[in-house]
Amino acid sequence: MQRCKSECLYGTGTLPFGTLGAMSTQSFTIHTHSPEDTQALGVILAQHMPDQAVVALYGDLAAGKTCLTHGFGEAYAVDEPISSPTFTLVNEYHGSKLIYHLDLYRLTSMEELVDLGYEDLLDTPNGIVLIEWAERADTMLPEEHITIKLSHEGEDLRCIEINDAGLMIEGWQETVTAKFPQDV
Repeated sequence: MQRCKSECLYGTGTLPFGTLGAMSTQSFTIHTHSPEDTQALGVILAQHMPDQAVVALYGDLAAGKTCLTHGFGEAYAVDEPISSPTFTLVNEYHGSKLIYHLDLYRLTSMEELVDLGYEDLLDTPNGIVLIEWAERADTMLPEEHITIKLSHEGEDLRCIEINDAGLMIEGWQETVTAKFPQDV
């Protein structure tokens, strides 16, 4: 299993595995307490992700976007190391599903995104597209996409807001709730 501690720039936590926040029919907020928690959440989400899903990832530097992506790689049995494509803008990973991992932090224009073949990536039949710094492509995101916002809450604690827009496979919230029980 690939770990993301060094990639995410925050250490291992010793708090409970995770906590669940407010939940609605399509979105909820969860807290993770370590890079391993964030990666484990990525595994669960990947297992409930439909083909051709576009996942828009929002969050500051070191918020855990790439850690979450590591979980997708683990779920899809990707053998190669997953790293943030900060300088290449897009990495392609082959496993049981194809992952296109985009990092738009250094994107200078929408034309650059088009030149990468962005629109073709969205039509990949047995794959998903994960987009870090998705706000830089807001006007080019498909109307139906999954939004995940990650934010620092201090030390290893991350607040992760997920809105699936009704796209994820049924049962994902129950699976997350079972793995990340609420604080008592």
